[in-house]
Amino acid sequence: MAIQPYQEDSNVSTPIKRIRWATQRVTGASGRSKRRSIMDRFYSKGAAEKKRDSGGAHSVNGPGFGGPETDGSTEVNNEQGEPRKIYFNQPLPADLRDEEGRPSTTYSRNKIRTAKYTPLSFVPKNLFFQFHNIANIYFLFLIILAIFPIFGASNPGLNAVPLIVILVITAIKDAIEDWRRTVLDNELNNSPVHRLVDWENVNVSEDNISLWRRIKKATTRFIVRLVRRWIVRKDGSSKGKNYAESAVEEPRPSNATRGTHRASMQSGRDSFTSTHDQMGNDAIQLTPVPSPLPTKEQLGDAQLQIREEPVPAPSYEEAQSGLLSPDGGFTSSHGIPRFYGSLINHALQPPEKARFAKDYWKNVQVGDFVRIYNDDQIPADVVILSTSDPDGACYVETKNLDGETNLKVRQALHCGRQVKHARDCGRSEFVIESEPPHANLYQYSGVVRWNQHDSTTSDAEGTQMAEPISINNLLLRGCNLRNTEWVLAVVVFTGQETKIMLNSGITPSKRSRVARELNWNVIYNFFILFLMCLVSGIVEGVTWGEGNNSLNYFEFGFVAGTPALNGFVTFWTAVILFQNLVPISLYISLEIIKTAQAFFIYSDTHMYYDKIDYPCTPKSWNISDDLGQIEYIFSDKTGTLTQNVMEFKKCSINGVPYGEAYTEAQAGMRRREGVDIEEEGAKVRGQIAQDKIVMLEELRKIHANPYLHDDEVTFVAPDFVSDLAGAAGDEQRKANEHFMLALALCHTVITERTPGDPPTIEFKAQSPDEAALVATARDCGFTVLGRSGDDIIVNVMGKDQRYTVLNTLEFNSSRKRMSAIMRMPDGRITLFCKGADSIIYSRLTRGQQQELRKSTAEHLEMFAREGLRTLCIAQRELNEQEYQIWNKKHDLAAAAVHDRDTKLETVSDEIERELTLLGGTAIEDRLQDGVPDTIALLGDAGIKLWVLTGDKVETAINIGFSCNLLDNEMDLIVFKLEGDDPIMAEAELDKHLAVFGKTGSDEELVAAKKNHEAPPPTHAIVIDGDSLKLVLHEDLRQKFLLLCKECKSVLCCRVSPSQKAAVVQMVKTGLDVMTLSIGDGANDVAMIQEADVGVGIAGEEGRQAVMSSDYAIGQFRFLQRLVLVHGRWSYRRLGETIANFFYKNIVWTFALFWYQIYNNFDGSYLFDYTYILLYNLAFTSLAVILMGILDQDVSDKVSLAVPQLYRRGIERKEWTQLKFWVYMTDGVYQSVICFFMTYLQFRPATFVTETGHNLNDQRRMGVYVANATIVVVNVYILLNTYRWDWLMLLIVAISILLIWFWTGVYSSFQSDPQFYKAASEVYGSLSFWAVTLLTIVICLLPRFAAKAFQKIFMPRDIDIIREQLRQGKFKYLDNYEAYVPPSKFPDSTSSSDISKPIPGNGDSNLEDDERPIYPPSVAPTATTHNPRSQNGSDGTDYTGHRLSIDRPPRVSVDRPRASFERPRASMDRVRPSYEASNEFTSAALLTRLESSVSHQSPSRRHEDITSDLQ
Repeated sequence: MAIQPYQEDSNVSTPIKRIRWATQRVTGASGRSKRRSIMDRFYSKGAAEKKRDSGGAHSVNGPGFGGPETDGSTEVNNEQGEPRKIYFNQPLPADLRDEEGRPSTTYSRNKIRTAKYTPLSFVPKNLFFQFHNIANIYFLFLIILAIFPIFGASNPGLNAVPLIVILVITAIKDAIEDWRRTVLDNELNNSPVHRLVDWENVNVSEDNISLWRRIKKATTRFIVRLVRRWIVRKDGSSKGKNYAESAVEEPRPSNATRGTHRASMQSGRDSFTSTHDQMGNDAIQLTPVPSPLPTKEQLGDAQLQIREEPVPAPSYEEAQSGLLSPDGGFTSSHGIPRFYGSLINHALQPPEKARFAKDYWKNVQVGDFVRIYNDDQIPADVVILSTSDPDGACYVETKNLDGETNLKVRQALHCGRQVKHARDCGRSEFVIESEPPHANLYQYSGVVRWNQHDSTTSDAEGTQMAEPISINNLLLRGCNLRNTEWVLAVVVFTGQETKIMLNSGITPSKRSRVARELNWNVIYNFFILFLMCLVSGIVEGVTWGEGNNSLNYFEFGFVAGTPALNGFVTFWTAVILFQNLVPISLYISLEIIKTAQAFFIYSDTHMYYDKIDYPCTPKSWNISDDLGQIEYIFSDKTGTLTQNVMEFKKCSINGVPYGEAYTEAQAGMRRREGVDIEEEGAKVRGQIAQDKIVMLEELRKIHANPYLHDDEVTFVAPDFVSDLAGAAGDEQRKANEHFMLALALCHTVITERTPGDPPTIEFKAQSPDEAALVATARDCGFTVLGRSGDDIIVNVMGKDQRYTVLNTLEFNSSRKRMSAIMRMPDGRITLFCKGADSIIYSRLTRGQQQELRKSTAEHLEMFAREGLRTLCIAQRELNEQEYQIWNKKHDLAAAAVHDRDTKLETVSDEIERELTLLGGTAIEDRLQDGVPDTIALLGDAGIKLWVLTGDKVETAINIGFSCNLLDNEMDLIVFKLEGDDPIMAEAELDKHLAVFGKTGSDEELVAAKKNHEAPPPTHAIVIDGDSLKLVLHEDLRQKFLLLCKECKSVLCCRVSPSQKAAVVQMVKTGLDVMTLSIGDGANDVAMIQEADVGVGIAGEEGRQAVMSSDYAIGQFRFLQRLVLVHGRWSYRRLGETIANFFYKNIVWTFALFWYQIYNNFDGSYLFDYTYILLYNLAFTSLAVILMGILDQDVSDKVSLAVPQLYRRGIERKEWTQLKFWVYMTDGVYQSVICFFMTYLQFRPATFVTETGHNLNDQRRMGVYVANATIVVVNVYILLNTYRWDWLMLLIVAISILLIWFWTGVYSSFQSDPQFYKAASEVYGSLSFWAVTLLTIVICLLPRFAAKAFQKIFMPRDIDIIREQLRQGKFKYLDNYEAYVPPSKFPDSTSSSDISKPIPGNGDSNLEDDERPIYPPSVAPTATTHNPRSQNGSDGTDYTGHRLSIDRPPRVSVDRPRASFERPRASMDRVRPSYEASNEFTSAALLTRLESSVSHQSPSRRHEDITSDLQ
């Protein structure tokens, strides 16, 4: 395939072939009229052709792999399954067929169901789930008991009403939620896809549908018919089309990037043509009709079958298998292009009717050919055969999988790139050997095997060939195709076996701490209920057994046959009588309260991030009270504390530092020295702005760069421009040019050019760092214009230069570097490498550039101290023979199916040695707005914040200083242990513990659990990942935890995601505290799920952390309102609500219990039965629920102004077992008063009405007791409520008046003769009002007196603040809309306010350790093979490198380097404890890194570099 020449007028650079991450906008050519006429003739025939039914598809190989909710008859046998072979246009072997000739095993269907229920299973399944709640089972048991008259329930039907109401409400809620999931499932399953039909897929069988699926289908069809008939009758119109029908029959809009339009199958579709139609061999027929015979133009010439650069060999499992290309060997990059073979067997007759037709996703099966168009979603996991791009590249967006919005490049198989039409699919003979399904999104291994037939010979067998398949050749279900006209692929995994479904595990279910402790309180109530019922049963049985008691004269004999059996029956009667002791309404009330709290959090406009239109979004509604008890917060750094917007600020080239900046870390250090940073910052920024104007003028004098835009420049260095013009000599000029050219070449950036005056070039990169580097090179006159085939075109100071990319050695977490091997315009081969300073220094040529290394290391250390992210740039010159020998090894490693990544890393390691240092860069990642204030506020609240980051130690320390985690008075305990010796780690821990007088004993751990005070701000710990691995060992974990407990701040650097989770787990379980984790990337998911509360930051890029979190916010600063306001409110409200709930049930139940004393505990009802039913439903529930929703001790502004109020939640004092028993005791006391006040009234005398009727009967005494009890309970709840607003008072009044209203209405009817006219008789008696008033006063007096005493003589913090609030001491808060404490810290202003941040379209979620240009990385596509990515090269004539210490004189720049010299004096005094103990990235350590890799013998290099990397 010929390389397309670079087109000057193209707006978009040509995509490279094997870059895994890229973003590019590709436009399509208009359709052809001939093709349109063919489609029109076909469409006129109608869409009535029969589609294949894919139900119950059978496959060729091992058991299917299903998820938890499969919608088919397929049963999965094991989670990993077995390797599978998928045959295309070849008969299945006999061992893969059953007796009837069908495939012997089955694959999962592609139909997905995430909904829990179907119309057939909803009622039984929902009831099954609801009765997992022990309270529901308990009350169902009571209803069953009440059915039997022997247990004395007066109205079993009414007894079932509360449970029925709760079950129905919950079922409706579940049905609504599940219906939404069902609608989404149906839309997805019925989405359209172009699938090859009318050909035989030998991997599946279509005539086996299970009986269960037939029943379900029939049920669904029946319900759908009923609904449709009802709609037709209601609307009086004909049935409309549903989503699926519309998707198949209506015109399908496409993302026609050049204004072309592709309509639906029934109306005709203007097909895209390749963007490379000028080649004459890529015209592609995209019609669903049988393809015409190929013409000479369509077949093209031999260029279709070759590649002009070395690519992975088509051998399988390296050259040992002997399956090389027909010529039997490898070719050099200048030799004859290799023939890769083709899957098409031209001797095979294709099926005449084979065509691509629209079908539903649910009908896609393993072994199908599918064609996917631009912006379509991928329906299954598919292997790419060909694309519209001549290089076989396509671009996918994986946002649905990993939350990342940057585009990734995937490649078609070399052998499949000629398969473009339906007829080609019918003539393709091959077998795919695939690994079994697994959940790793970034790894896949397979191989395609075929026989290569030569049409010029009579070789019927052909030559056996193979090509490996990696994740780079796989499109995953759920991704979206972008900037690519079409892709033709074959399906390998469907349905529950796809990677997205295997990764769709539900976030671990979290229950709040209060909810967990509540279970014990319910158990206590069960135990009390058991004792009450046991006493009733025993007393009743003994009384009947004694004989000669009053009941022998007034009762009609035994209820049961014997006294013992009568006592047994009385026990269960008492269970029904005292049922309210276990509050069934508590659970539904708590759900209502937590739902309302979640709504308030969502509706808080002060946590709304307008930049991305994102409010604070609760994803777990049942843990809002946990937000009020957080003691430890674990935070990521990059993208969480920082903005993840990168600005190139400084660099060191040939030992000369350039760049001016006033960073936040720098300002923080100056502030700690007592400098007025506001004044100094304004002065420095003003100087930087002036220098920027001078720099831009000088740049335009050197070169009229049309791509230079003033507002996008972030690198301000007038002296650099002067040196670039030759002011410091020719050597420095060449060094500066070569350095900038290296930045313009060593990358994986895709360019997008927008014409205009002046034109603009936008860089799309997987990392904002990389985009910042390339953008700075552009600003300095080294502009990446685009790519053409293997070439990259760079405008060097006004002259276009073309460089050939030979290889790209990609980034991964262990390499911590990337390299690009370039062929220069003069034929030289140069390797450019960029990576971490320690990695690059260890690979420099031994014994050379000593002074340059020292000076560059000093500059990098200074940059890091200013909070900048540093990077080293180096290169190596290669000769032709050396490169060709290495390239063969590289091709063999790239072709390996097993351990491909390890082999590629080993080969790459061999060439990245003997490097020559060019310089270093420094990039600023600014803090988010309000981060220092928020951290200070959380610290004042008593919350300890730990930073878990992948950054270098120096960078993390400086960010710690800039955001107030560290200060100059702290002693930094730096853990960086050499080696893996646990004994050394224990000795280090013991040494530091001794400073605090600790030994790490169990007694000290017990004491630490009880101590929730924040440690004094005297010490802080900084530890790296290797040391953390040692101290997290079971034997050392306790000592490390106790040491961290004594330190104000903890910074864990260079940590992996699993280590983050391990640290969270250690603190959560070791100290028994509530933890919160906050992060923004996929690498933070583990710790987010491990913590009690997980918060995800919905940044401008990825959303993986949000998808796994409990709460999602837009910025870190919103955490203060989420925790200090809503969290504290929720916890206090819920703690008070639960206590009051138990109290009110105790009062009511024990009032009944005291009545049993006077009737031998026979289970008689003191109250009318409607009172018992309505007590929790109406009379007392509204006030307590409103307390849980709206009660407020102080406003949100005061909560933020006095963060110390939060400490009560840390100490968990709002809900304790002591509080539970105090309220229970208070309830028992008040029940005694409520009953015995009425009893004592009637004991000495009998009151009568005006008509002479007695008031001392059972029902009327019940009115006395019930009315007083309900008034007492509601007023008691009001006393415990802080906020007495009109709504609360109204609800309490309504609840109290409701008992009088109900008694008056219900007693007016004769439904209960004993209760008839009870209201008029009781309420008309003065004794009722007198007793009620006395009862209320006596009941509430102890609580009122205790509260008054506590608030006057033992006030809590909240009491003092509320008193100050009444005194007007917080009046100043009225001036704020939402109070944020006045800033004491430097703002997050950029060091160059006029500069515009460079947009990062890349993987902004990743840490420094995970950026493809910044060490280290866990690049998601680490397994992808990318041997020749076009990443730039070097085209200058500069070949020398400074080895001497002599520096050329600087003749043009008299002004001192203020930005570099200014911090030197102050920084030398900063953090003496750190400098004394650690030199990780210091100049001294880097200088001692005497090329630890380069000077080793070849046999030991790989072994030792592995240890260096670790």
